[in-house]
Amino acid sequence: MNHYDWPLKLRVLYDKSLDYSGRGGREAESFLTSEERSELGAIGIAPIHLFDFADDFLKYGDPQWETFLLVASARRDYFLYELGGKPAASQLREEDLPPKKEALEGYVWLPRIVRKAQSFLEGTLPTEIMYGCGGDRNFLREHDLHMGEFLRMVWASHGNASKLLRFLKKP
Repeated sequence: MNHYDWPLKLRVLYDKSLDYSGRGGREAESFLTSEERSELGAIGIAPIHLFDFADDFLKYGDPQWETFLLVASARRDYFLYELGGKPAASQLREEDLPPKKEALEGYVWLPRIVRKAQSFLEGTLPTEIMYGCGGDRNFLREHDLHMGEFLRMVWASHGNASKLLRFLKKP
C-alpha cells in the first residue's frame, strides 16, 4: 500500500467490509482478495481488524470509521517504525490476558485493556480478541479517552499500566 494515500485505500477496504458484514458475512479472511490482504499486511493490519470494527459499527453504531482510521494509524506506525514492518512470530494466548474484573488502583479493566492495546500494537493479539470491543469502549468512554489516543499512550509508556494511571487521574 502506498504511504501517501494508504488511508484512502483503507477506506475502500473498510467499506467493502461493511458491505460484506451487512450481507451477513462472517469469515474475516474470505471477503478480501489476496492482493488486498497483502496490502493490509504491509501496514500491519489484519483482515480481522477491519472486519471487527465494521461489524461492531453495523451492530452498535460504534466505533466510527474515523476511530478505526486512528487505531489503524497507530498500529501502522508501530508496525513500521518499531517493528520494522515485520509481523509477529507468535500470538498471545487468550488465557494470558488479565481477567476482565482485574483492577489497578481501583480501575477495573485497566490491566486488561493495557495488555490488549500493547498486544494489538505488537501484532500478537489473538484473532478472537478485539482491541476496541464493547468492554474497551465502555472503559475508554468512562475515562474520556479516545481509542486511538489510548494506543499511542500505551506505546509511549511501553505498556506500563502504572504510568497510564496519571492520564486516568487527570482533574
